[in-house]
Amino acid sequence: MHPADDAQRRSRALSRVYDSVLSGVGGEPRPVISESWHRSLAARVDPEQRVAPVVYEASQVVDLRDAHPLASVLPLLRETLVSIADEAMHVMIITDADGNVLWCEGESGIRRAADRVHLTEGAQWSESASGTNAMGTALALGKPVTVHSAEHLVRAYHGWTCAASPVRDPDTGRMLGAVDISGPLRTVHPAMGALVSAAARLAEGQLQVQVATRDERLRARNMRHLTALRGEPGALLSPTGRVLATEPLGMLPNRIPVAVDRLVLPDGRIGVLEALAEGYLLRVPRTGGPARKPLLSLDFLGTDHPVAELDGRRLPLSLRHAEILTALALHPAGLTAEQLALRLYGDRGNPTTVRAEMHRLRAQLGDGVLLTRPYRLLADVRGDFVAVRKAVRGGDATAAVAGYRGALLPRSEAPVVCEEREDLLAGVRRAVISRGDAESLWEFTRTDDGRDDAEALDRLAGALPREDLRRELVVAQLRRALADD
Repeated sequence: MHPADDAQRRSRALSRVYDSVLSGVGGEPRPVISESWHRSLAARVDPEQRVAPVVYEASQVVDLRDAHPLASVLPLLRETLVSIADEAMHVMIITDADGNVLWCEGESGIRRAADRVHLTEGAQWSESASGTNAMGTALALGKPVTVHSAEHLVRAYHGWTCAASPVRDPDTGRMLGAVDISGPLRTVHPAMGALVSAAARLAEGQLQVQVATRDERLRARNMRHLTALRGEPGALLSPTGRVLATEPLGMLPNRIPVAVDRLVLPDGRIGVLEALAEGYLLRVPRTGGPARKPLLSLDFLGTDHPVAELDGRRLPLSLRHAEILTALALHPAGLTAEQLALRLYGDRGNPTTVRAEMHRLRAQLGDGVLLTRPYRLLADVRGDFVAVRKAVRGGDATAAVAGYRGALLPRSEAPVVCEEREDLLAGVRRAVISRGDAESLWEFTRTDDGRDDAEALDRLAGALPREDLRRELVVAQLRRALADD
């Protein structure tokens, strides 16, 4: 039997059940529909209403779309569903968590038919507003639902069959909205439900990738707050309270409530929450314990004004002293004056000049931080270039590009800096291009080193969906890079 004929036969059977139930004679639809009818009637939905209520004007819908998390996966959903919907004479619909339609796309003829029942942007299709329907019922139950013909509580929708699946935020688990395919009864296909469910899972997978990328960036930007604890127990948290990184802290739940300033951890210790520019720092203050090394933080990537902090105290830093600290950070076991001279000045280096510079640097750092014979740092050294170097060597492209803000000490001509600068750029570039991840490529091509990299731009242009607004910018950037070659 042709699917359309089977759909017509099923529709007639459902209509008989519908008339029996609403007339009070008897009959009963399948349980998921019966329960939805009861909820809808309890919400005072009129089975004889003609259209769904419109709650947002077009300009308001635009604002809602721009702010909605599902906007970032719209290109994926379009690629997965719209072409199929066009061929099958259906529309693809995406709602928010309240059942408000934000996107409705498909062939123009079927769109006009959908408009007649307000199956369009700005209308509300929750169960409480429009009765039993795939979008509203999927959101109410939190699982995929297909609603056929007369299973809709509102009689005006009986000419439609709809399949919808909810989409959840992979970070918090909260409902973001629903993805739906709706079409006239004559075009219904048995695979509608499976297709919509698959598209929703793909969307959640893409959102999960975005969460992981944001986590890596947050770690790279905020790890200095965690390392500044110098071994004191603590954790770095996402804006929603997920634990992203820890100092020795014992067992922690995967998520920490961030609506409070102080909380009791599972082992009874008191944790203190500090809001960061993005996310939170959880500290567990402790009394006593062995003395800790001072923390020396070095931010030397992508800036003509290198920054060093010693236990949170900002140090005025000359380029030469930044070069010395770079060499010592890269050689924690220490370097002699002769070795430092070679690395800072090349063959023309003079150990006497190095000793004079080390004397001035030691005075700036304070007692006990810069040791001699060989020269080395008695500190917990955390440098942005050291973190990127570790990520490159560990094959972590996401962390490497998240931490790479540009060249190491761009104005320096010291051999040790030039060599490390070239190695970092080559390593980050190789990791990003080999991985081919659009977000990593995008971040790399925003740096001065990657801005004119034709190969990286070409890979990025191929990785970005055509609907992505960044693609035109990247293509133009690629044209300029090729013209300059």
